[in-house]
Amino acid sequence: MAESVFHTTLEHEGVAEFVEKKSVFIGHACPVSSEEEALAYVKKKKSEYADARHNVWAYLQKGEIVARYSDDGEPQGTAGVPVLDTIRKSGVSDAVVVVTRYFGGILLGAGGLVRAYSHTARLALDAAHIITYEQYTELELVCSYSDYQKYQAELPRFGAVIDDTQFSDRVTLLFSVKDPIVEDVFARVREISNGGTQPTVRGKRFDYR
Repeated sequence: MAESVFHTTLEHEGVAEFVEKKSVFIGHACPVSSEEEALAYVKKKKSEYADARHNVWAYLQKGEIVARYSDDGEPQGTAGVPVLDTIRKSGVSDAVVVVTRYFGGILLGAGGLVRAYSHTARLALDAAHIITYEQYTELELVCSYSDYQKYQAELPRFGAVIDDTQFSDRVTLLFSVKDPIVEDVFARVREISNGGTQPTVRGKRFDYR
């Protein structure tokens, strides 16, 4: 049986605000598919909040392969790294977080900054809804009309997602199943068709069910 493959990221953009000793922290978190997209998002937020003293950011791509951050003027290690660590601890990848700070006139100290940036980043990630996708295998099955009735009854038992059904002289079923049960589906198809039919693998995708 194949091993499950999961991908945890953000469902949509999220925004959150946190106030600490009159300093206002505004966190934005967003799913991104590339470094270019992450940097474009950072640029956009820095433009929107150009009047803020700091626009701290961090992003994580392709698991742990690509990781970048910026303190944007805050003392080294008190802003960008905590934001990046918060992304890592959430288990999220392919995501960017920008935390904007409007200084309230009261110094927070190194520890206070770390806590404030970490907390705001976590609030933003929660607002963006952390979601885990599981890898599916996309399959194509060409069968007779009589066997089609059997597959209609059997495939839902494997949690199959029917993507499309095409009718001509035979029926073409396009469906997807979670990776760990692909072999079980193949075995059941062979059993129903007495070894005369076998699905064709069309590709892979991540899906949330």
